[in-house]
Amino acid sequence: MTETLVLVPGLLCDEVVWAHQRAALADRVNIQIAHHGLLDSLGAMAQRIIDQAPARFAIAGHSMGGRVALEVVRRVPDRVTALALLDTGCSPLAPGEAGEREASGRYALLDASRRQGMRAMAWIWLQNMVQRARLSDSALVQPILDMMAHKTPDIFEAQIRALLSRPDARPLLPQIECPVLLLCGDEDSWAPVKQHMEMAAAIARSTMVVAAVCGHMSPMERPEIITEAFKEWLDTVSQSE
Repeated sequence: MTETLVLVPGLLCDEVVWAHQRAALADRVNIQIAHHGLLDSLGAMAQRIIDQAPARFAIAGHSMGGRVALEVVRRVPDRVTALALLDTGCSPLAPGEAGEREASGRYALLDASRRQGMRAMAWIWLQNMVQRARLSDSALVQPILDMMAHKTPDIFEAQIRALLSRPDARPLLPQIECPVLLLCGDEDSWAPVKQHMEMAAAIARSTMVVAAVCGHMSPMERPEIITEAFKEWLDTVSQSE
């Protein structure tokens, strides 16, 4: 049985994202939730996790947190018993116009956070991050807005720098030996299903789960699906130990 599961939030996110999984899995694993603070590189975020984690642990990352989790595996592969990657990617910033467009979009949001406030920026950001019909679901949307409103533009800027300087994790995928869960929403336009299928094809011990009627924020949009997938994934780890 895996004794510790490290949950890694994404951009401007924290333990709120993992509330359902934290409560549902507390009786079977020791949950640790990473906090990125003002760290401005994925490597620094990964190293903080490594320094605080026990000798052996499973790790699950959502969005930017998935990229951080991959960096943890790159650095200490023998310590990671299992890996879950949710609504994420493994490619570096695209060259040329595509990369410039991504950077411009991220810095436009940063500018909005400084001019209009974090909550206003979060509402703009949210338009393409949850399944469209859920934008009127206050039980989903308000906790996301509240979570991001508690962050600062300086934290946002640091995490933007981390994402724009992200390493290429594609060569790492075939080297991963632990059980890997890949999961995403079927309507995630930022990290689409096809992207996760390509990652799964490169990882030997991978399982793919697609959450129906779900956007990018899958742990909050479809928490029961994600928690059940985690239980099956952790069972696989227990059986292999």
